[in-house]
Amino acid sequence: MNVVGYIRVSTQGQARDGYSLKYQEEEIQAYCKAQGFNLIHVFRDEGISGAKLNEEALEIDRVGLQEMLAHLSSVQIDNVVVLNTSRLWRSDIVKVLNTSRLWRSDIVKVLIQRELKKYGCDIKSIEQPSYSIHKKDPNDFLVNGLMELLDQYQRLEIAFKLTKGRNKKAKEGGYAGGRATFGYTKQKGEKELKIHTGHAEVVKRLFEIKQLHRKWSLSRLAKALNEEGFRTTQGKMFTKVQVKRILDRESFYQGIYTYGQIQANGKHQAII
Repeated sequence: MNVVGYIRVSTQGQARDGYSLKYQEEEIQAYCKAQGFNLIHVFRDEGISGAKLNEEALEIDRVGLQEMLAHLSSVQIDNVVVLNTSRLWRSDIVKVLNTSRLWRSDIVKVLIQRELKKYGCDIKSIEQPSYSIHKKDPNDFLVNGLMELLDQYQRLEIAFKLTKGRNKKAKEGGYAGGRATFGYTKQKGEKELKIHTGHAEVVKRLFEIKQLHRKWSLSRLAKALNEEGFRTTQGKMFTKVQVKRILDRESFYQGIYTYGQIQANGKHQAII
């Protein structure tokens, strides 16, 4: 059975319970030898008081722990051996979402357990021989539910902020995001659309043909473009679907920007 060890102390913790790094490591080595486990490596965090959380991504900010979790993704490990589960999570207060609301280390516990379950790994606690992350714990169920709500809240908050910013930009006639409309281009780092000379010629010609032959079908218009040698962005022949997509954006090609229910004079240059 392949296992890794994890040891941790904080200044306060070491003074209180005497679980020094050396003591923990020796206990883990002796335990693995007695159990016949193949101890691959012992990961350590020294001088870190509990666990901090990244306020945006809720990531546990312990170097040794992060290294251990990363190791699980590349090597098949059956168990993480610790002196006590308090080495992995403690009752340290953590701050979430950059607000004054404080949560306890149950969040850290659930996060670590999620990662271990993902890689089919369990915990062997020397001082808690019957412990397993697969045992049902009502507290874990509650925290998991709260975290799912928190994840959903974060996604909604991000979406709301993005929509608010895009609406503001659209009202000013600016490009609010998404794939650049055919006939235009947007380079990385640039804020506004620029005319794509070659594609703009296709747009102009299509509307000219449409003006001359109002009763032509979409397929006939596509055929006319193809016969004149025009091609799509991918260098392929035009279809009626692509022709309709261009015709449906007539107001945009006239310099009007529409985003949802918002319509404004666009900052982009008109083509027709």
